[in-house]
Amino acid sequence: MACAKPASEGARGGCEGEAGARDLVVICRCEDVTLDEIRDLIARGYTTVEEIKRITRCGMGPCQGRTCRQLVLAEIARATGKDIASVAPGRFRPPTKPVRLGGAVAGAPDSDNEGIEGDGGEQVR
Repeated sequence: MACAKPASEGARGGCEGEAGARDLVVICRCEDVTLDEIRDLIARGYTTVEEIKRITRCGMGPCQGRTCRQLVLAEIARATGKDIASVAPGRFRPPTKPVRLGGAVAGAPDSDNEGIEGDGGEQVR
């Protein structure tokens, strides 16, 4: 069975079924970021959620940090000796939603809708 993330991209502890797989703790399931990666970054001086997010994409997956944000904050607090409440949580932006072209055109004042694809019934790509 192949790793989801090659060793060159930071997969540590082996893959499923290999020796050492029990030691692999995944912090961000969406972006496949491990506890070892977070600890390594903190040891290298990256001690804010924003820095870790930009390097690893932790918190930028489909869940937008709902599963990993508190884990990263707790790890930063533990490593720096701070109270978790004093660690800045970073900026977490809501996911964007696609807008149908027809809906945008239909809402425009004084627009000529003839010849424009998308009447709001289907998404134009």
